[in-house]
Amino acid sequence: MRDGKELTRCAASRNSKGYMALLADIETDHPTGDIFIITDNLPSHYSLETRTWLEGIHASITSSFQPGQSFANPDEIEQAKRVATAQLNLRAKPWVWGRPPKTPHHRRRLFCYRLLGTEH
Repeated sequence: MRDGKELTRCAASRNSKGYMALLADIETDHPTGDIFIITDNLPSHYSLETRTWLEGIHASITSSFQPGQSFANPDEIEQAKRVATAQLNLRAKPWVWGRPPKTPHHRRRLFCYRLLGTEH
């Protein structure tokens, strides 16, 4: 959401009725303007019941699907895994827990502030 607000909902099962209830909550929470939803290819996201519901009075909601990929055999899956891992490792950086160390600029500003703050 552009406002940074999140909306969550629990459902008894992952079916069209639960998905449409979530969409109704989103629509209620954002009554003006267009709403764009990007989903995975779960059948409840594109069922006839869901599509009919979206085409009715809920036309302000536009649903799109993440691009998917299909594989012909296990070798293609293995190749895709190798390529993805290599690409991720090209930009991998060590994880640093906590705050990063303060820069030398921080010490310079602190020194100037203390130096100027002592003059009266």
